Amino acid sequence: MSKKIEYKKDYKQFYLPKTIPDIIDIAEMPFIMISGTGDPNGAEFTRETEALYSVTYAIKMSYKSDDVPDGYYEYTVFPLEGIWDLIDKSKPATDKNNLKYTIMIRQPDFLTDELFIKFVEQTKKKKPNPYLEMLIFGKIRDGLCCQVMHIGSFDDEPESFAKMEVFCKEKGYVRTAKTHREIYLSDPRKTDMSKMRTVLRFPVKSE
Repeated sequence: MSKKIEYKKDYKQFYLPKTIPDIIDIAEMPFIMISGTGDPNGAEFTRETEALYSVTYAIKMSYKSDDVPDGYYEYTVFPLEGIWDLIDKSKPATDKNNLKYTIMIRQPDFLTDELFIKFVEQTKKKKPNPYLEMLIFGKIRDGLCCQVMHIGSFDDEPESFAKMEVFCKEKGYVRTAKTHREIYLSDPRKTDMSKMRTVLRFPVKSE
Protein backbone atom coordinates (compact mmCIF):
# COMPACT_ATOMS: atom_id res chain seq x y z
CA MET A 1 0.00 0.00 0.00
CA SER A 2 1.36 3.44 -0.89
CA LYS A 3 2.19 6.26 1.53
CA LYS A 4 -0.72 7.34 3.72
CA ILE A 5 -2.39 10.54 2.53
CA GLU A 6 -2.94 13.00 5.39
CA TYR A 7 -4.86 16.12 4.47
CA LYS A 8 -3.12 18.29 7.09
CA LYS A 9 0.23 17.50 5.47
CA ASP A 10 -0.46 16.70 1.83
CA TYR A 11 -3.16 19.34 1.29
CA LYS A 12 -2.05 21.87 3.86
CA GLN A 13 -2.79 24.83 1.57
CA PHE A 14 -6.48 23.88 1.44
CA TYR A 15 -7.06 22.96 5.09
CA LEU A 16 -4.62 24.96 7.21
CA PRO A 17 -4.68 28.58 6.01
CA LYS A 18 -3.37 31.37 8.21
CA THR A 19 -5.53 33.77 10.20
CA ILE A 20 -4.60 36.41 7.62
CA PRO A 21 -6.78 36.16 4.46
CA ASP A 22 -5.25 34.85 1.24
CA ILE A 23 -6.28 34.07 -2.34
CA ILE A 24 -6.16 30.46 -3.51
CA ASP A 25 -7.27 28.51 -6.58
CA ILE A 26 -9.15 25.36 -5.52
CA ALA A 27 -8.98 22.40 -7.88
CA GLU A 28 -11.81 19.94 -8.55
CA MET A 29 -12.38 17.48 -5.70
CA PRO A 30 -14.72 14.48 -5.19
CA PHE A 31 -17.33 14.74 -2.43
CA ILE A 32 -20.22 12.85 -0.91
CA MET A 33 -22.90 15.47 -0.23
CA ILE A 34 -26.33 16.03 1.24
CA SER A 35 -28.48 19.18 1.16
CA GLY A 36 -30.91 20.55 3.70
CA THR A 37 -32.46 23.63 5.28
CA GLY A 38 -32.96 25.06 8.74
CA ASP A 39 -31.05 25.30 11.99
CA PRO A 40 -27.86 23.17 11.97
CA ASN A 41 -28.28 22.66 15.73
CA GLY A 42 -31.33 20.49 15.10
CA ALA A 43 -31.81 16.72 14.96
CA GLU A 44 -32.19 16.66 11.17
CA PHE A 45 -28.73 18.13 10.58
CA THR A 46 -27.28 15.60 13.02
CA ARG A 47 -28.82 12.67 11.14
CA GLU A 48 -27.62 14.07 7.80
CA THR A 49 -24.10 14.33 9.18
CA GLU A 50 -24.31 10.78 10.53
CA ALA A 51 -25.29 9.52 7.07
CA LEU A 52 -22.26 11.25 5.53
CA TYR A 53 -19.85 9.79 8.07
CA SER A 54 -21.34 6.29 7.93
CA VAL A 55 -20.62 5.92 4.22
CA THR A 56 -17.31 7.77 4.47
CA TYR A 57 -16.02 5.35 7.09
CA ALA A 58 -17.34 2.34 5.16
CA ILE A 59 -15.13 3.48 2.26
CA LYS A 60 -12.18 4.19 4.55
CA MET A 61 -12.34 0.74 6.19
CA SER A 62 -12.99 -1.21 2.98
CA TYR A 63 -9.35 -2.34 2.87
CA LYS A 64 -10.31 -4.86 5.57
CA SER A 65 -12.97 -6.46 3.35
CA ASP A 66 -12.70 -9.30 0.82
CA ASP A 67 -13.41 -6.81 -1.97
CA VAL A 68 -10.86 -4.00 -1.67
CA PRO A 69 -11.55 -1.20 -4.18
CA ASP A 70 -9.17 -0.90 -7.13
CA GLY A 71 -6.56 1.76 -6.47
CA TYR A 72 -7.24 1.86 -2.72
CA TYR A 73 -4.67 3.79 -0.69
CA GLU A 74 -4.43 4.59 3.00
CA TYR A 75 -5.65 8.06 3.98
CA THR A 76 -6.98 10.17 6.81
CA VAL A 77 -10.72 10.89 6.60
CA PHE A 78 -11.24 14.47 5.43
CA PRO A 79 -13.12 16.98 7.61
CA LEU A 80 -16.78 17.90 7.30
CA GLU A 81 -17.45 20.89 5.04
CA GLY A 82 -20.50 22.97 4.25
CA ILE A 83 -21.63 25.44 1.60
CA TRP A 84 -24.08 27.90 3.18
CA ASP A 85 -26.75 30.18 1.76
CA LEU A 86 -29.99 31.89 2.83
CA ILE A 87 -33.51 30.78 1.89
CA ASP A 88 -34.86 34.34 2.11
CA LYS A 89 -32.14 36.82 1.17
CA SER A 90 -34.03 39.66 2.88
CA LYS A 91 -33.56 38.09 6.31
CA PRO A 92 -30.34 38.39 8.36
CA ALA A 93 -27.74 35.63 8.26
CA THR A 94 -28.13 35.27 12.03
CA ASP A 95 -31.59 33.66 11.54
CA LYS A 96 -30.51 30.01 11.58
CA ASN A 97 -33.95 28.74 10.56
CA ASN A 98 -33.45 30.65 7.28
CA LEU A 99 -30.30 28.73 6.33
CA LYS A 100 -29.92 26.33 3.44
CA TYR A 101 -26.84 24.22 3.02
CA THR A 102 -25.00 21.40 1.35
CA ILE A 103 -22.72 19.56 3.75
CA MET A 104 -20.07 17.20 2.43
CA ILE A 105 -16.93 15.17 3.03
CA ARG A 106 -14.13 14.97 0.50
CA GLN A 107 -13.41 11.46 -0.75
CA PRO A 108 -10.32 9.60 -2.03
CA ASP A 109 -9.64 9.68 -5.76
CA PHE A 110 -10.32 5.96 -6.20
CA LEU A 111 -14.03 6.34 -5.37
CA THR A 112 -16.27 5.89 -8.43
CA ASP A 113 -20.03 6.25 -8.98
CA GLU A 114 -20.40 2.47 -8.89
CA LEU A 115 -18.43 2.13 -5.66
CA PHE A 116 -20.42 4.94 -4.05
CA ILE A 117 -23.70 3.13 -4.76
CA LYS A 118 -22.23 -0.10 -3.41
CA PHE A 119 -21.10 1.49 -0.14
CA VAL A 120 -24.43 3.27 0.37
CA GLU A 121 -26.27 -0.04 -0.04
CA GLN A 122 -23.91 -1.76 2.40
CA THR A 123 -24.38 1.02 4.94
CA LYS A 124 -28.18 0.83 4.68
CA LYS A 125 -27.97 -2.76 5.93
CA LYS A 126 -25.47 -2.11 8.74
CA LYS A 127 -26.49 1.38 9.92
CA PRO A 128 -29.99 2.25 8.64
CA ASN A 129 -30.58 5.98 8.27
CA PRO A 130 -33.31 7.54 6.09
CA TYR A 131 -30.89 10.27 4.99
CA LEU A 132 -28.66 7.76 3.23
CA GLU A 133 -31.18 7.96 0.38
CA MET A 134 -30.38 11.67 -0.04
CA LEU A 135 -26.61 11.34 -0.39
CA ILE A 136 -25.06 12.16 -3.74
CA PHE A 137 -21.53 11.74 -5.08
CA GLY A 138 -19.95 14.30 -7.37
CA LYS A 139 -17.06 16.66 -8.02
CA ILE A 140 -16.87 20.35 -7.17
CA ARG A 141 -14.33 22.93 -8.26
CA ASP A 142 -14.39 26.05 -6.10
CA GLY A 143 -11.90 27.87 -8.32
CA LEU A 144 -10.49 31.21 -7.22
CA CYS A 145 -11.36 31.96 -3.58
CA CYS A 146 -10.45 34.07 -0.60
CA GLN A 147 -9.94 31.98 2.53
CA VAL A 148 -8.91 32.42 6.14
CA MET A 149 -8.66 30.40 9.35
CA HIS A 150 -11.37 31.55 11.75
CA ILE A 151 -10.61 30.95 15.42
CA GLY A 152 -13.60 31.05 17.76
CA SER A 153 -17.36 30.64 17.79
CA PHE A 154 -19.43 30.21 14.63
CA ASP A 155 -21.40 33.25 15.78
CA ASP A 156 -18.26 35.37 15.47
CA GLU A 157 -17.65 34.47 11.83
CA PRO A 158 -18.94 37.84 10.52
CA GLU A 159 -15.78 39.44 11.93
CA SER A 160 -13.60 37.15 9.82
CA PHE A 161 -15.76 37.68 6.74
CA ALA A 162 -15.40 41.45 7.17
CA LYS A 163 -11.62 41.00 7.34
CA MET A 164 -11.74 38.94 4.13
CA GLU A 165 -13.82 41.59 2.34
CA VAL A 166 -11.30 44.33 3.29
CA PHE A 167 -8.41 42.15 2.11
CA CYS A 168 -10.09 41.49 -1.24
CA LYS A 169 -10.74 45.19 -1.80
CA GLU A 170 -7.12 46.04 -1.03
CA LYS A 171 -5.79 43.32 -3.35
CA GLY A 172 -8.12 44.01 -6.27
CA TYR A 173 -10.60 41.13 -5.94
CA VAL A 174 -14.38 41.11 -5.65
CA ARG A 175 -16.61 38.49 -4.09
CA THR A 176 -18.71 36.76 -6.74
CA ALA A 177 -21.40 35.05 -4.61
CA LYS A 178 -23.06 35.41 -1.22
CA THR A 179 -22.63 31.70 -0.57
CA HIS A 180 -19.59 30.59 1.37
CA ARG A 181 -17.80 27.39 2.34
CA GLU A 182 -16.87 26.33 5.87
CA ILE A 183 -14.46 23.51 6.75
CA TYR A 184 -14.72 22.22 10.30
CA LEU A 185 -11.36 21.29 11.84
CA SER A 186 -12.57 21.15 15.46
CA ASP A 187 -15.17 19.01 17.20
CA PRO A 188 -17.56 21.38 19.03
CA ARG A 189 -18.35 18.60 21.50
CA LYS A 190 -14.71 18.46 22.63
CA THR A 191 -13.32 21.94 21.93
CA ASP A 192 -13.80 25.19 23.79
CA MET A 193 -15.67 27.63 21.54
CA SER A 194 -12.88 30.20 21.81
CA LYS A 195 -10.45 27.67 20.28
CA MET A 196 -12.64 26.31 17.49
CA ARG A 197 -10.91 26.30 14.08
CA THR A 198 -12.99 26.74 10.93
CA VAL A 199 -11.72 27.45 7.43
CA LEU A 200 -13.88 30.15 5.79
CA ARG A 201 -13.87 30.57 2.03
CA PHE A 202 -15.85 32.50 -0.62
CA PRO A 203 -15.43 32.77 -4.41
CA VAL A 204 -13.74 35.82 -5.93
CA LYS A 205 -12.54 37.26 -9.24
CA SER A 206 -10.06 39.97 -10.17
CA GLU A 207 -11.57 43.43 -10.51
